[in-house]
Amino acid sequence: MIKDMPKLDKPREKAIRYGVKFLSDSELLAIIIRTGTKNESAIKIAQDIILLSNGISNFHNLSLERLSLIKGIGMVKAITILSALELGIRSLYNSKDNIKITSALDVYKNFKYHIVNENQELFFILFLNTQKKLLNYKIIYKGTKNRINIDSQEIFKEAYIHNASSIIIVHNHPDGLCLPSKEDYNTTYKLIKISKIMNIPLLDHIILTNNNYYSFYENGDLNEK
Repeated sequence: MIKDMPKLDKPREKAIRYGVKFLSDSELLAIIIRTGTKNESAIKIAQDIILLSNGISNFHNLSLERLSLIKGIGMVKAITILSALELGIRSLYNSKDNIKITSALDVYKNFKYHIVNENQELFFILFLNTQKKLLNYKIIYKGTKNRINIDSQEIFKEAYIHNASSIIIVHNHPDGLCLPSKEDYNTTYKLIKISKIMNIPLLDHIILTNNNYYSFYENGDLNEK
C-alpha cells in the first residue's frame, strides 16, 4: 500500500521533490485516482487500468462505462480520470495559434481527437483567414447516430462573426465508415451554392473516423454531379 511506502517513494512526495516528469505512468495515474481500496493501492489500480487499455497511448479509447466497472474506480473516479485526459488533449491539440490548414490531413491530425469514442455525429465548422490559417472552430451540432440536421443560415452567420475568408465543414461517422452518404453529398452541394452567394468559399467537406478520413475536395466531389 502507498501508506506503507517510504515517504520519498510516494508519488506525491516524488512529484514535489523531482517534478511530475520523473513519475512513472502508474504513479501519475495514482495521483489522479488518489485512494485505493482496502486490499489494493492506488498504484496497483492504476497499473490495472494501464494493462486494460494496453498502454497509455490507448487511453483515449477508454469509455466511462468501462472505467467505472474497474474495482476501486467507480463513476466519480472514472469521470475524474477522463476529465484529466480531456484536459491534456485540449492543451495539446486545441491551440489555434499557427495552425495552417493546407490539406485534409491537417484537419485529420488536429481534430481526430475530438471524435474518439463518439457515438453521435459531431458537425464542425473551421473558420480560416486569407492565408488558410485557423481563426477558430465551432461544433455546431451534435446529432443522432444516423442523422444530423444542418442549418446553413447559422453556419454562415458564424462565418461572418469570425470574419472568415473561407470555411471547411467537418463531421464524423461513428460507425467507422468514412465514405459519404447520399445525405452528406446533398448537404455539401447545398452549402456550396449558399457559399457562393455569401462569398465565403467552402473549401472542403471532410468526414472523420477514428482511423481515417474522406475529403470531398481530394476526391473531386465538390462539383455537383
